[in-house]
Amino acid sequence: MTIAYPALGRLAQALNHPLLFIDLETSGGHPERDRIIEIGLIAINEQGEAQEWQQLIDAGCSISPHIRALTGIHPTMLTGMPSFSQVCDQLGSFLQDSVVIAHNARFDAAFLRQELRRVGSAWSSKLLCSLKISRTLEPAEKKHGIDALIHRHGLDCATRHRALGDARVVAQYLEKMATQRFADLLYACQAQWQRTGLPPWIDAGIIEDIPNRCGVYRFYGENDLPLYIGKSIHLQKRVLQHFRNDFREMREMQLAQQVRRIEWTETAGELGALLLESRLVKELQPILNRQLRRQQRICSIYWNPDGKTGPSILCGKEIEPGRCYGVFRSRHSARAALRDLAEEVGACGIRLGLEAGPGPCFNYQLHRCRGLCAGTESVQEHDERLRGALERLLIRQWPYAGPIAIPEGGAGATFHVFDQWHYLGMADAKTWDTQTWTSSSEPFDIDTYRILLRYLRKPNAKFYVPSAAGAAR
Repeated sequence: MTIAYPALGRLAQALNHPLLFIDLETSGGHPERDRIIEIGLIAINEQGEAQEWQQLIDAGCSISPHIRALTGIHPTMLTGMPSFSQVCDQLGSFLQDSVVIAHNARFDAAFLRQELRRVGSAWSSKLLCSLKISRTLEPAEKKHGIDALIHRHGLDCATRHRALGDARVVAQYLEKMATQRFADLLYACQAQWQRTGLPPWIDAGIIEDIPNRCGVYRFYGENDLPLYIGKSIHLQKRVLQHFRNDFREMREMQLAQQVRRIEWTETAGELGALLLESRLVKELQPILNRQLRRQQRICSIYWNPDGKTGPSILCGKEIEPGRCYGVFRSRHSARAALRDLAEEVGACGIRLGLEAGPGPCFNYQLHRCRGLCAGTESVQEHDERLRGALERLLIRQWPYAGPIAIPEGGAGATFHVFDQWHYLGMADAKTWDTQTWTSSSEPFDIDTYRILLRYLRKPNAKFYVPSAAGAAR
């Protein structure tokens, strides 16, 4: 049966390209790990004539139970079907010089780009997202998925969740919009190309409200648990960068697929943004942040070189800056670091507390220990070498007599107050010096330590001590 789309033919003329409606079924939701298992497309030329093509793909991978239940595609149906590389040329003939239209186009485009990359090909067609078009044309509606379009506009779909069936729904919807609201549809299409590639659920007006100043931004999904928290000295620019990269990085694609809401907090400067990001990530535990997630019980290597015993492992509030070396996620990883150190400098496993018992240590038998445990090296020689190796891991002792305050923000600056590598809070220029600052009882925080140490190492670093201690430094 031949189906004509006269209004879409008119749209193709206005856009100066034929239209290609495409939908993919995949083995899962991860474009780098999962594969395309079905392609369905409808090519519409400037006369509104349509050509349909549907193809199952033998991807050579498993299909998740959820996908099998949703689509009805089982692995046995793919046996004997061509691979993606075998249909690539035929698909490319459709893609060439077409405007590609898909519902939630980022998902389909990400999979297409990955598959084409695997076979050494590329794709640079113009892309339109019909979900974004629906949001632009029907802003009062809350739902814009394919099921919502079918229900709202009385569209036909005999094979929902199959590639060609879903592509037909999208084509029907845009044919209806082109018939009833052609000028609005053309504007919605052209507006997508003029804007950056925002996720379909994010209004461009929200992005325009984000200031291009220092601060912290938070991406939320369907609930109040954040997906991701980040910081930048140019908030708006950084938020947009996430959405420009979603085809290349899995985390960015996950954000683009899941984000529904964006919030932000301005700060006086970069230091405030770093500190706020670190605190919020630990408090809110966003699922896509990894670097700053709270480590439940960090550990460190403690050693008093003047003592009679070797290094030991301290955790949590026991960690002492100035006498502890390195920060580790567990006692096990701290001991592993000691083992690596022992091999590196020829240290004794017994002296390091890694072994017990009489006789030479295990490393001595492997010719990796220089012989403290065998009486061929003195404790002084051994510990001097060990001290030099540990020094590069030293958590520095707090170098000031009390708290310091770092100004940020120019006139009417905010002051960030620290003591013993702990962040005590903010105050304004008039009150910080008159407040009583109590040292924190919280465990040592490696992120605050690194943020502050990096700042203090800057040649133009500026900070103040209480007036009773002298003046500005």
